[in-house]
Amino acid sequence: MDAHLDLARHPIEDPSYVESCRSQLDRAGALVLEGFFTEAAVVAAVAESEHREGEAFYANSTHNVYLTDPDPDLPASHAFNRQVVSSKGLIADDQIPADSPLRHVYNNPTFQAFLCGVLRIDEIHPYADALSSINVHFASEGKELGWHFDNSSFAVTMLLRAPDGGGNFEYVPDVRNANSGEMAYDTVAAVLDGEIPVKTLDFDTGDLVLFRGRNALHRVTPTQGDTSRLLVVFAYNDAPGIGLSESALRTFYGRTG
Repeated sequence: MDAHLDLARHPIEDPSYVESCRSQLDRAGALVLEGFFTEAAVVAAVAESEHREGEAFYANSTHNVYLTDPDPDLPASHAFNRQVVSSKGLIADDQIPADSPLRHVYNNPTFQAFLCGVLRIDEIHPYADALSSINVHFASEGKELGWHFDNSSFAVTMLLRAPDGGGNFEYVPDVRNANSGEMAYDTVAAVLDGEIPVKTLDFDTGDLVLFRGRNALHRVTPTQGDTSRLLVVFAYNDAPGIGLSESALRTFYGRTG
């Protein structure tokens, strides 16, 4: 078993518990498991990460909510081409220590089996590239993650340290249908213009968060205060041998290896 996880509170090998988590995720598109990580694991992860904020890569560019190149055949004001800002930074998988509690949890077969059960997938695999599997995100005052849809079908995260203010996870569920190609331009424009109410996903340090963001528009609001927000992303694929392209690696990490 894993000393970094509170398995008394979260019996991840119990089929009934897995089914309960799966039902919550299916119903809401988001699952927050409070106190999933032990306090000691969170303290250790913060201690090994916080002093490395100066090493983080900050992408110096804007993007559309679909995380694609703009379409020159559409006006700049079109929802597909409207640009938002993402200014947070990150350190990549190859910067995470080999003995990190984050790496120990990420590679834990029991944890991976739990994720498979909750997410309704047969297999779970790390990224084939050297950068994408575990990332720690930093957001000092004023840094944010702009509105976007995820390219992947699920995200697995844990908050390491909350900021003094801001840094709120906001989302609008079921905006588009990526499988059918329905991009929901009118709804996207309304969200960007602040005309549609948004939901806030509340979670605290040590909580495991599973979120289906492929069709849900979401963002993290600018951080306020002197305390940087720290968040770890556990990135997996449901098939082996998948890695980001060199172009995507340069965009997100500023390097290819």
